[in-house]
Amino acid sequence: MALELDTPSARATVRYLPVSPYKVRQVLDLVRGLSVDDAIRVLKLSPKDAAASVLKLLDSAIANAEHNRNLPADELYLARVWCDEGPTRKSGQARARGRYFRVRKRTSHITIVLARYEADELEERRRRDEASGRGAATAQRRRSERVRRSRQREADTHDHDHDHDHDHDEAPVAEMPTEEPTTAEAPVEEATAADVAAETEAADEDGEE
Repeated sequence: MALELDTPSARATVRYLPVSPYKVRQVLDLVRGLSVDDAIRVLKLSPKDAAASVLKLLDSAIANAEHNRNLPADELYLARVWCDEGPTRKSGQARARGRYFRVRKRTSHITIVLARYEADELEERRRRDEASGRGAATAQRRRSERVRRSRQREADTHDHDHDHDHDHDEAPVAEMPTEEPTTAEAPVEEATAADVAAETEAADEDGEE
C-alpha cells in the first residue's frame, strides 16, 4: 500500500493485538477520514470492544505527530487506517465423548496514519469553526472573557469590603448622656421637726400660764 502523502504525516502501529481483524475493521470503518477530535469522540462512544484498543493506538499516533513532527493535533485527520491479519494461535477445548473442539486465537496488525489538512482545507475548517463557535480562537476569546469577568467580580467584592470596613471605622461613637447635678432642696423633714418643736414650746408656755 502506497503511503505517499502531499502533507506532513505521522503514523503508529500495533502488532499481534489479540483481537480478530474482522472486529477491528468494523471500528476502523467508523473513523476513517475523520479529524482527530471527531475520531476520538466516535471511539469513546462506540460500544465495540476493539474501540478501546484503536483509541490507544490513535493516542500514540497523536503523540508521535506532536513530539516527532511538531504537528498540532487539531490540524490532523486519519488519512489511512487498515488492519492486517496476524498469526493465528491454535488452541482447543475438550468436549463430550472424548471429542476435541478447535479454538483459533486470532491476532491483528493495526496501522494508523495521520496527515495534516491542506492549507485551503485548514482555512475552510477554521472559518466553519468560527461560524459555529467551536474554533480555537473563539474558545480563547471566551476564556479571556471569563477571566475578565472573574477578575472584575473579585475587584468589586474587594472594593465593597474595603468601603464596608471604612464605614465601620468612621461610625460615630454614641456618647453616654451625662446627668446634670440637681439643686439640693431643703429637707422637708428638718423643717417639719423645727416647726413641731416651736409648736411644742408654745403649747408649754400656754399651759404654764
